[in-house]
Amino acid sequence: MERGMNERIRRLRKNSLSTQPHISIERAVLISEAYEKYEGSVEIPILRALAFKHFMENRTLCINEDELIVGEKGENPQGAPTYPEICCHRLEDFKIMDAREKISFKVSDEVKEIQANKIIPYWEKRSIRKKIFDHMTPEWRDCYENGIFTEFMEQRGPGHTVADGKIYKKGFLGFKEDIKRALEKLDFHSDTRAFDKKVQLEAMAICCDAIMIYGRRYAEYARKLSEIEKDEKRQKELLLIAENCDTVPASAPRTFYQALQMYWFVHVGVTTEMNTWDAYSPGRLDQHLYPFYKKEVEEGNLNEEKAKELLECFWIKFNNQPAPPKVGITLKESGTYTDFANINTGGVTEDGADGVNDISYLILEVMDELKILQPSSNVQISKKTPQHFLKKACEVSRKGWGQPAFYNTDAIIQELLGAGKTIEDARQGGASGCVETGAFGKEAYILTGYLNIPKILELTLYNGFDRLSGKQLGLTTGEAAEFTTYEVLFEAFKKQLKYFIDIKVQGNNIIENIYAKHMPAPFLSVITDDCILKGMDYHAGGARYNTNYIQGVGIATITDSLSSIKYNVFDKKRFTMEELIKAMNDNFQGHAAIHNIVLNKTPKYGNDDDYADGIMLDVFNAFYHEVTGRDNMKGGKYRIDMLPTTCHVYFGEVMEASPNGRLRGKPLSEGISPEKAADQYGPTAVIKSATKMDHLRTGGTLLNQKFTPSVVAGDEGIENMASLIRSYFSMDGHHIQFNVIDRQTLIKAQNNPKEYKDLIVRVAGYSDHFHNLSKVLQDEIIDRTEQGF
Repeated sequence: MERGMNERIRRLRKNSLSTQPHISIERAVLISEAYEKYEGSVEIPILRALAFKHFMENRTLCINEDELIVGEKGENPQGAPTYPEICCHRLEDFKIMDAREKISFKVSDEVKEIQANKIIPYWEKRSIRKKIFDHMTPEWRDCYENGIFTEFMEQRGPGHTVADGKIYKKGFLGFKEDIKRALEKLDFHSDTRAFDKKVQLEAMAICCDAIMIYGRRYAEYARKLSEIEKDEKRQKELLLIAENCDTVPASAPRTFYQALQMYWFVHVGVTTEMNTWDAYSPGRLDQHLYPFYKKEVEEGNLNEEKAKELLECFWIKFNNQPAPPKVGITLKESGTYTDFANINTGGVTEDGADGVNDISYLILEVMDELKILQPSSNVQISKKTPQHFLKKACEVSRKGWGQPAFYNTDAIIQELLGAGKTIEDARQGGASGCVETGAFGKEAYILTGYLNIPKILELTLYNGFDRLSGKQLGLTTGEAAEFTTYEVLFEAFKKQLKYFIDIKVQGNNIIENIYAKHMPAPFLSVITDDCILKGMDYHAGGARYNTNYIQGVGIATITDSLSSIKYNVFDKKRFTMEELIKAMNDNFQGHAAIHNIVLNKTPKYGNDDDYADGIMLDVFNAFYHEVTGRDNMKGGKYRIDMLPTTCHVYFGEVMEASPNGRLRGKPLSEGISPEKAADQYGPTAVIKSATKMDHLRTGGTLLNQKFTPSVVAGDEGIENMASLIRSYFSMDGHHIQFNVIDRQTLIKAQNNPKEYKDLIVRVAGYSDHFHNLSKVLQDEIIDRTEQGF
């Protein structure tokens, strides 16, 4: 029998879900005050640290009724701070955020007035976003504005960064000692960078002070509240909160409760220092917490029920923090309140043993009971993972709200080893954001933006000309009718691919330098190995590992498009290239015969068909070889991911009809999933097609599958689901996730959103409320193939 949420958790959950996200201007005001006071008189890393300290000294504190874990990003739950030093919003942006139907943020008149009179005058010409666009080439701007690629860092700071275990073993007094020793070792005689290192280390030390001040302030505030609290039970809770904040973050946590509070202070610190893309994540939470749990249970100071309550309070803190507000293209590529904090559960330990423990099962219970969007929760499954744990995770997944996602621990380790990590760092790594792989606590793995691979084929077919914008975006590699063989066409595509990736990487190099120079992150640097050791900032190569990613979108769309051309034009000669292009130009209106052929009588990816899957592999290899191994500006290398968030919808909006029969403006395929309705032979055929791609050469791939509830019902359904996951992972698949819902329910939810306001679905690498999705995205999810065994 399931225990269910207690009344405290019900109230906290209800408050989190019912509160409207809104703009908090406090951070922008306090950061501006610090800049006005210190800018020009201190080095930039020190300026950033002093601004962070000023914020932590003066920000509003919040202890919500009932809660046991304290700290919000804004003044209260669902308050979204702004980051004008990175992106200074116009008043028009605020009006759009306030008025838009989906992913809106309420903006008060007072906030608008402060933005107009204080924030915009100071930051409009100083922001990172302004610097980025001022330094980009016309070619880069054309590509960005017309959907060839996106840019993550034009409204948010860099970072897919995840905590490791160090914050549970050392407090910020200890980190200050590490910084002190590093300063003492500086060699001003022979090290030409000694002064720069000194500045960076001093900035880190100031940030240690700042987060400790924040903790002390909460201890004092909780005690003050306890003095006026009339309820004896709540008074004791407030005193315990104060006691916890006396310990963390200054010192290492001593209890399970303090370990959760320690992480949360760090989370708030990282995500208010900068609006990192994505949010900071707790990493291997079950492994980090288990020693505290085991000790206290054995001593009789903690039981499972209390630990679960604390975990549920912790979960709700994540859900109180909407993703920072976005506008324009950045909103289109990630249109969600979800901020992608991703908790990894299971996997293996540092010595390679099975990592599942009592907390792993407790986390499954917590996510199942709460059914909230944040944090995103996944399970890592290795060959050593107990079948019982996998089945328990499947039981949660089949309830149909999109969590947990399933990750292949053995593949993740191989991916990290292939990218140069040690075996110990690889075993303690995992996924963050949607599916992206990294070495937790030791790596800056920066996603730089999405690449619209099908649009590059479209431009190849139109000699580099973009029909929608009327601009020559690409190279002049020839008109479609001039390609005498499929091989000639594919070579032209590869030339265009290289051209656009060159433009993207050249822009990335400029952006990396801008962040390293103007926007260091000294607090994040404190908790990332080896920034203290090197005396270098996280944004400047201080981390042990420094990896950049370009995310490929639409692999199934371009595969099926090339298959259509190769099979129908060159192999079977069913119609000419001119006839196909004419049909595409007409959005297939008046070309029913051609449309039927390309939709229904052409080999498609996702059916274990070597004809189509071989083309997929050619495209994947072309993308891989063009990106992987390029140098970034931090001493690391580029790699590829295959995921879209919501960008497959946006990229489809800026495209003509495609050779596979996709109509103008319709979404592309998402992740490495097949095109809607293209996969006709069940989930085993899908995973066989998907694993012809070498996942181990990526930093993450995303595969969505959709089942009706009856398919995974009963013991047999769970067995089949678990067997599918094991089979996929035995073939080195990276990730798989499930929507368990039928088409008719989704259609009803689309037509009657108020009646289905609690319906949650899996979108790409995250879950979201169905009513918060655009109609186009809702339609895309409705149209995904319903699989059966």
